[in-house]
Amino acid sequence: MLIGPSERRRRLSPERRFCLSLYSICLNTSWQDSRRSSSLPPLYLFRAAKSGGFGGWDFPRLQVALLAAVLALGTLVSGNWSEALGRALLAANLICLGYQAYRIFPYTRVARREVKVARSTDRSRRLRLLSSNVLISNREPERLLALIREHQLDVVVTLESDDHWEQQLKALESDYAHTVKRPLDNAYGMHIYSRLPLEQVTVEFLVEAEIPSIHAQIVLPCGERVQAHFIHPAPPSPTENERSTERDAELVLVAKRVAREKGPVVVMGDLNDVAWSKTTRLFRKLSRLLDPRIGRGMFNTFHARWFFMRWPLDHIFHSEHFTLVELQRLRDIGSDHFPILIDLALEPHRAGEQEAPRADADDHQLAQEKLAHAGKA
Repeated sequence: MLIGPSERRRRLSPERRFCLSLYSICLNTSWQDSRRSSSLPPLYLFRAAKSGGFGGWDFPRLQVALLAAVLALGTLVSGNWSEALGRALLAANLICLGYQAYRIFPYTRVARREVKVARSTDRSRRLRLLSSNVLISNREPERLLALIREHQLDVVVTLESDDHWEQQLKALESDYAHTVKRPLDNAYGMHIYSRLPLEQVTVEFLVEAEIPSIHAQIVLPCGERVQAHFIHPAPPSPTENERSTERDAELVLVAKRVAREKGPVVVMGDLNDVAWSKTTRLFRKLSRLLDPRIGRGMFNTFHARWFFMRWPLDHIFHSEHFTLVELQRLRDIGSDHFPILIDLALEPHRAGEQEAPRADADDHQLAQEKLAHAGKA
């Protein structure tokens, strides 16, 4: 007897239908990874993706992995794996779990640490920075100010800071006398407050006319200079950029600049991308910068309100001249991002103990394609 599509649907249990739905998500994730472009996939896991909530399937890898693990366990417990369809769904969930785990594994505590623990206790060779996307509509500046006073920083970077935030942060200037201010009302304003002298400061608009980045040399107490790049590229979003072209191009431009720099380098900011994405991996290969989170955890900074949907969007990368004293995600300040703090020790003699990723010919070709798509080749 022939069975029609509607009858086949009725014979599938809700659990199996859900498993098939997850299987389609896993296939779409793999398909997205196989593409050379970083554009958003044609389907969205949630409606939030349409408003830039996350840029494609690279974001929810942990969430998809957890779902796959739960569904695989459910299939085993229910006994459905004894039938052909059950075995197929079990295999699909295990493959999905394995693939997602492979991608996020470096950002777990069981992975090998990429950045070594600092040995030096010389405070004159230390650099202690905080980056905070304050959320332009946030009107609780005292919470951030309290954090800054508590942690005794060398450099504070604020993102999404407008004229209102600039007025509120004036209280810092007695201790942080060296400042760079670019208030904007488009959620891409940026401010730097530093105890340490800043030299060769430039505010640049690398790709988009209303998206600034700040570049400066930080002079350590020992006299050494650290080249710092503070960036906040726009995410892919129907209301801003339909594709990730502009964001990717800005990251490539900064990476290429870093690759030409010979001394200590720090890159810091909200990249609107996760640490394990193809674009962020390309950035690290081109720049040859280290990620102190590898082997230590994800340090998810966004979204502060949704504990079940958090990703590492705020990044701090550095050259092999540095080792790590401290890395923390700090408490809520009323923003949708948590602040992140890093304390680095300048120990260039230990560079040989740390291995930065390298770009191959395919990576350089991909970088040129991204620049060409943005008209920056």
